[in-house]
Amino acid sequence: METFRFRASNEAGTLETGTLAARSKIEAYDQLRVRKLRPVSIEIERTGPAAAPTGSSTGSQSVGPVRTLANAQLLLFTEEMSELLESGLQLEPALRIIESRGEKSALQPVAVYLRQQVRDGVSFSNALRSCGKCFSELFCSMVAAGEAAGALPRILRRQAEYFAIMADLRKRVVMALIYPSIVFSAGIVLLVIFMTFLLPALTDILKRTDQQLPLMTRLLIGTSEFFGHYWWAVLVLIGLLASTFTWWRRTPEGHMTWDRASLRLPLLGKVLRGRFYAEFSQTLSTLVANGVTLLNGLVLLERATPNLHIKKLLVRLAERVGEGSSLSSSMRALAFFPPELIDMITVGEQTGNIAGALERSAKRYDREFNNQIAQVTNLIQPVTILVVALFVGMVAYSMITGILTSVSGLRTRQTTTSSQAAPP
Repeated sequence: METFRFRASNEAGTLETGTLAARSKIEAYDQLRVRKLRPVSIEIERTGPAAAPTGSSTGSQSVGPVRTLANAQLLLFTEEMSELLESGLQLEPALRIIESRGEKSALQPVAVYLRQQVRDGVSFSNALRSCGKCFSELFCSMVAAGEAAGALPRILRRQAEYFAIMADLRKRVVMALIYPSIVFSAGIVLLVIFMTFLLPALTDILKRTDQQLPLMTRLLIGTSEFFGHYWWAVLVLIGLLASTFTWWRRTPEGHMTWDRASLRLPLLGKVLRGRFYAEFSQTLSTLVANGVTLLNGLVLLERATPNLHIKKLLVRLAERVGEGSSLSSSMRALAFFPPELIDMITVGEQTGNIAGALERSAKRYDREFNNQIAQVTNLIQPVTILVVALFVGMVAYSMITGILTSVSGLRTRQTTTSSQAAPP
């Protein structure tokens, strides 16, 4: 027997914590459901080194196949499962169809494992939970809510639509950065070629004239010679800075500081906040509309949020809601959510349709996110071209002024020599 520490919400929506004894995590989930508690998290209580399981049957049941699914594979799995279940198939035959597909992919071993678990009497949500990192806690809780409400195909369909929306958001962000990245990279390559090959040859010619070159030209030549002799030191310095930043970013303090600072950046911060508002509204609307309590939905959102600063805010939001405060008043107290979203949720609370209000808010912030992406895209492209043009223009101006100064000096010297050589 193992001792498990759990967090679960009761029928009133209040969060409860405690411990229980069970042979496996699956049995612990079953005990909580018998007590009419909705599990939020269940972890083995470790009191020392001996408490860690090493190769026991319990560990093998809870870990499952050590694999991860890409976003595209997760979307494909959810869409196919929803279509198969909506056509009238049961879980085991539907999983057998995915398992028997000819192409090789990470979905095959996952489907094999899930079908074996379902055949052994394990619920689909618990089987998903035992698949390691393949499925998030949020996804598993949505499936559990669908099983409890008898609407698993509809839940999977909504999850597939949600994954498609999130994939589209990521695609738009990537597409918005492709063109500026190409322009900036091309400018960097052009400058490197100019500074490495063309500038040294011109420098030798200019030095032979013995003329006083302009300041900009001297600075450019000095920069070129520095990078020519100490390029390895520059690469080492860049590597050290990148490694230091990566190490600092992985520390709890650095992670929290960076996540907080990224939300306040002039352009990127607004986009990140807009994306979170859209995800917050869409996810919470889907959870509440499918029988998940508001408190449990906030806890699941907190567990699924990668930004530590937002995660901390969601913890405080769940605590206030758990103490009996309304969602709108709790959001207003945090001073992070926009007034428009709070007003929409207030109307939903007054009409008793929070899920509908959140869904309308999700559509609104999805449109705003699209507009923000378009604005950033339209701004980044000319700014990138302007920066590259300034660098290239500065290099060209420095070299041209140096050449003109040298040519002018040579002409002056030739005139002086000719006047001195002329007979009196």
